[in-house]
Amino acid sequence: MPLSQIHHDHHGHSHATQEVAFCSYSGQTVNFEPGKSVLTIRSLSGMSGDMFLCGLSSILNLKESQSQTILNGILPQLTGSIKLINKEVNGISGLHCQVSLPHEHVHRNIRDIINIIESANISPKAKELSTNTFKLVAEAESKVHNKPLEEVHFHEVGALDSILDICFTCELFAKLNPDYFVVSALPIADGEIHCAHGIIPSPAPAVQKLLEGIPVKPFAINGETITPTALALLKAFDPVFGPWPKIIIQKISTVYGTYEYPGVPNGAIFAYGRTYV
Repeated sequence: MPLSQIHHDHHGHSHATQEVAFCSYSGQTVNFEPGKSVLTIRSLSGMSGDMFLCGLSSILNLKESQSQTILNGILPQLTGSIKLINKEVNGISGLHCQVSLPHEHVHRNIRDIINIIESANISPKAKELSTNTFKLVAEAESKVHNKPLEEVHFHEVGALDSILDICFTCELFAKLNPDYFVVSALPIADGEIHCAHGIIPSPAPAVQKLLEGIPVKPFAINGETITPTALALLKAFDPVFGPWPKIIIQKISTVYGTYEYPGVPNGAIFAYGRTYV
């Protein structure tokens, strides 16, 4: 049975719990009941929006026709914009999302983006998650630039690629609908980032605002490892942070991002399964 057709039982009466306790970024301790579905992301060297949608597409065994239907439902100009391909890094094969989008010279504010989300042909849950994700980024940018929320105009985040990454990923997460979502501590690097504001220290200012309450670990390569889009998606999905959960794995994939660090694969592992006693 395809994972997208699995119906989750939220009414089990077993009260046995997993031995290892996990904590959410809000500080709540979570104990896992057996027989529940779990999505876990193990981030070795970073996370971006395109890695997120690639990993979820793989877990759901999403066909190209299904992918194009979702993209067309978000915005017609997104149709045909992504393709999942095999990519090798240091001789190890994984999946990569190849994105090709038309140029846009549009600066959008949060209301413009919410209007797009409200008009999209995606599930109500995906609309809620997408809206929350963009609001998280907008709030971070508002603090960074000391502007009211309604005056924040997005450049990268308001572009088609971020609308694609966020809305598509939220639709896939809503389809998978895991009982638990577990993420490893996020790798953060020192160094510098080149952007429209010049050369800035890593992590970028918007990432700094979004990192509050998030477990991190050091990463030896300099530069940007976590994008604001990926971090906002993680927080909108309300993850639990900790080690590998105790699960029987049903699907597992290695996903690579666009950037390649010397000697280190820019990748993450996505795994889906069910808890057991």
